[in-house]
Amino acid sequence: MERERLNWVAGLRTHMLVAVGSCLAMIVSVYGFSEVLGKSNIQLDPSRVAAQVVSGIGFLGAGTIFFWRKEVIRGLTTAAALWAVASIGLAIGGGLYTAGITTTLLVLIILALMKPLEKKIFKNSEVTRHSLTLKFFPEKISLKQIETSMESIGLNVLEMKMKKIREEDTDADFLFELVIMGEAKKLLDLADKMKSHEGIHSLSYN
Repeated sequence: MERERLNWVAGLRTHMLVAVGSCLAMIVSVYGFSEVLGKSNIQLDPSRVAAQVVSGIGFLGAGTIFFWRKEVIRGLTTAAALWAVASIGLAIGGGLYTAGITTTLLVLIILALMKPLEKKIFKNSEVTRHSLTLKFFPEKISLKQIETSMESIGLNVLEMKMKKIREEDTDADFLFELVIMGEAKKLLDLADKMKSHEGIHSLSYN
């Protein structure tokens, strides 16, 4: 629910499915082959399935990590939460209820309560997030030109999103809408630098 509230890729249903799936995998590993244990030369190693779940969840977690540039990485906490939830599922499936419940409470504390505390402790180093939305004609100005303008003013980008849109008040087939999040002053400097460019359709600051 905490990840869902922040609108991350891996929300409530994803975490629930990971927990339930890993729990079932562990139950199958521990109890699913009991009927063959009485046969000669048959041994059961429940840890093999658990090891596969722990390594396999990395592929799902990697899908939640977003790289824009080398200094901007998003989604690490969500990926770590998925890994922790998979481990909780394995613990519950293996009958370690106390360990599973305790870890669940610890994960909830880390996700929900540590963030406000972290902001309070590191408030002096935190960059206030503001956004600048640019609508531009791709045939008149390129992303490389915009990036060069950002670098020239030393803008440290926290996050960027871009999508293709249509505007009724222009003859162009389409526009690009680019949302840049970062420090307020630098975003305003970028707006001043870009507003006179003929490739810019509109600018808005929030």
